[in-house]
Amino acid sequence: MTQTLLAIDQGTTSSRAIIFMPNGDIAFSHQIEHQQIYPEHGWVEHDPNEIWQNTKTVCEHVITEAQKEGLSPVSIGITNQRETIVAWDKKTGETLYNALVWQDQRTTKKCAEIEAKHGQIITQKTGLPVSAYFSASKMQWLLENVPAIAQAAKEERLAFGTIDSFLLWKLTEEKVHRTDITNACRTLLFNIHTKEWDAALLEIFSIPLHCLPNVKPNAFDFGEATALPLKLPIQGIAGDQQAATIGQTCFEEGMIKSTYGTGCFMMLNTGPKIVPSTHGLLSTVLYQIGDETNYALEGSIFVAGAAVQWLRDQLKVIDNASEMEAVAEKCSDDDTVYFVPAFAGLGAPYWNADARGAIVGMTLDTNRDTLIRATLDAMAYQTHDLLQAISADAGKVSSIRVDGGMVVNNWLLQRMADLLNVDIDRPQIIETTALGAAYLAGLQHGIYDSLEGIQKQWQKEKQFKPNMEDKIRQKKLRGWEKAVKSL
Repeated sequence: MTQTLLAIDQGTTSSRAIIFMPNGDIAFSHQIEHQQIYPEHGWVEHDPNEIWQNTKTVCEHVITEAQKEGLSPVSIGITNQRETIVAWDKKTGETLYNALVWQDQRTTKKCAEIEAKHGQIITQKTGLPVSAYFSASKMQWLLENVPAIAQAAKEERLAFGTIDSFLLWKLTEEKVHRTDITNACRTLLFNIHTKEWDAALLEIFSIPLHCLPNVKPNAFDFGEATALPLKLPIQGIAGDQQAATIGQTCFEEGMIKSTYGTGCFMMLNTGPKIVPSTHGLLSTVLYQIGDETNYALEGSIFVAGAAVQWLRDQLKVIDNASEMEAVAEKCSDDDTVYFVPAFAGLGAPYWNADARGAIVGMTLDTNRDTLIRATLDAMAYQTHDLLQAISADAGKVSSIRVDGGMVVNNWLLQRMADLLNVDIDRPQIIETTALGAAYLAGLQHGIYDSLEGIQKQWQKEKQFKPNMEDKIRQKKLRGWEKAVKSL
C-alpha cells in the first residue's frame, strides 16, 4: 500500500480529516460542522464531546476511503483552533464544562485588572498582551465558577488542555496528557524564553501546575491513536496558524503568510530570535523541531470569514461565500461605505475588546451588494493594518503567501495586492493548515528528511500584483482609518 498521512484539522466551526499524499496532494477529505453556543452576550462555547465525536467520525471516514484505494495512513498530525480551553476529569475521562472558545469575552474585565497589575511581566515572559483571547483567564474563570472543576483541581484529577491536548487524550484512550509548544505558548502561562510553564504566571492566574499537559516539540512521538480503526502514531501537533505557516514552508527568516479562516492571522518568521513588538503584535513560538526553535511576529484579526458567515446565517443575504466574488466585481467602487467587523472586539494592532461592529458611511442607495463588497474590503483593510505593524517592527515586506478558504476569491486577493501595495502569492494547495500538520507528522515518521526537503514542495498557483494608483489607495485607507476611529 502507498504510504499517506492523516491530518486532523479541528477548527472553530468544523472538524476535518484529510489524507495527504507525500507530495502534498489531497487524496480524501471529510468535514463536519459543530454547534456554536452563545450562553450570554460575548460568551462563546463549544461542546468538546461533539468535537471529539465529529473528529472520530471524519477520521474513520477518510481512513476507510483510503484503504479502499490501497492507501495506507502511517502517521497522524493534528492542528487546532488555538486558545480554546477544555477541562476534564483525568480519572473518569468526563468533560466538566463546555469548551471556552478563543472568541469568548467573559473575562475581559478580569484581564484589564490583571493587565494593570502584572501586564509588563506577563508580556515580557509570554510575548502576549493580557487578553480574554488567550487561555489563562478562561481557566481561571472555570476554577472560580464551576464547583466540579474546583473540586477536581483540589483532588488533583483536573486536566486542562487546548483542543489538541483534548483530542490527543481521546485518541490515545485517555492515556496521554501532552501538548505542543505552539499551543502552550498561547495560554499566557508559558515562558517563551525558558520554554516551560512559568511559576510566576501560574501564580498570577491561580492555575495549579498539575492540571497542565506536558509540553513537547512539534514533531514528536506524542502517543498512539488506539481509538481509531487503525492504530497510528500521532507524530505532529501545531496550533492552526503555526501549522499554516509550516504548510506554506515559511522556514526562512523574513518569510510571511496570512491565513483567512474564521479570523485572519499573519505570521512573520523572525528566526531563532524573539522580536518584541511595539506596534500591537504578538511575539510567539513558530515551531520547535528537535532543539531548534523559530519564533514569529503575529497579527491576529478576530473576524474575517466569520463576517461572511454572518452575512449568510444572520442577514441571509448570501447562500454561499462563492457568490461574493461576482458581486464584488460588478458593484460600484463606493469609497463611502466601510464595514468594521468588530463583533468580538478588535485584535491587532488595536486590542480594543470593547469595540463592536459598525457599518459606516451608508446612504439611501446602499444595498446588499455594497455590504458584500464592504465585507471583502474589510479583510483587505485589516490585513493592511497588520502589515503596517509588522513592517514597523521588522522591516518592509515585498510579498505575502496567503491561504485559507477565502483565498479562492480572486477579486479579494487583487484588492489586497492593491491596498497593501505588495505581491500576493497563492499556493497550489490552499489547505495549508492541515498540510502543515501532515508535514510535521511526516517529518517525525521519516517520510521527509528535513525542512529543506519539505520547502521544495511549495508551488505558486497565482500571483496578484498591485494595480491601483497611490492617490486612490491613500483615499481608501484614510476612509478605513476614520471608520475604525469612529467605534
